[in-house]
Amino acid sequence: MTFRKDRMLIIPAVDIRNGKCVQLVQGKPGTEQVVIDDPAGVAERWESLGAETIHVVDLDGALGSERNTDILKEITERVSVPLQIGGGIRSKEYASELLEMGFERIILGTMAIENPEVIGDLSGEYGSDRIMVSLDSRNSKVVIRGWTENIEHTAVEMGRKLQEKGAGSILFTNVDFEGLLSGFDPEPVVELVNAVDVPVIYSGGISSIQDIEDLQKTGAAGVVIGSAIYKGRIDFREALKYQELK
Repeated sequence: MTFRKDRMLIIPAVDIRNGKCVQLVQGKPGTEQVVIDDPAGVAERWESLGAETIHVVDLDGALGSERNTDILKEITERVSVPLQIGGGIRSKEYASELLEMGFERIILGTMAIENPEVIGDLSGEYGSDRIMVSLDSRNSKVVIRGWTENIEHTAVEMGRKLQEKGAGSILFTNVDFEGLLSGFDPEPVVELVNAVDVPVIYSGGISSIQDIEDLQKTGAAGVVIGSAIYKGRIDFREALKYQELK
């Protein structure tokens, strides 16, 4: 599955921690506001409601804990739409394992930033469409290691660099808004979209249909939505009506 310029995909998030589907505030452990058993069942539900792709995050892997490998495999077996996976992918071997497990696209964060050459290696082997890089921004600087460590580069600087290394798309998360259901700032999204030639998917703070309409104007190729659809702030089926750009 490739992203298209005439659409903005609405992508539900399935974040996994301690074997359950959760939603955290700004990615901080202990701030769980949603906890649901059976993450694979949750993913199946989003597919049944019309999701064309699903965003999966292994939060335990991202935070350096034991990975939820069995659950990830179960999701690939129970869901038929394309899946993208991020969280704790810190070796080329594990990246390959996930791609061969059945995930359509992997999302590389810390590893891609610290060792950009791995992007080209994986893109060469599997195709750049299957390699997404994650740029998480807090106070206008990129953060890594599960949002626990800042680096002195902006998302635009890193986006240009990682695109050149072979990344096929970018997931841009504004951590300042993540999980707060407070809306989002379109300016850094527009800045990044205009700075790179690959699709940019946005995540962070989307809390209303109006936010989705505003995001359409930025040129983003997709949006990952978590807390708002779990808490009923956005009706997922209504949101899907905004996939087609006007």
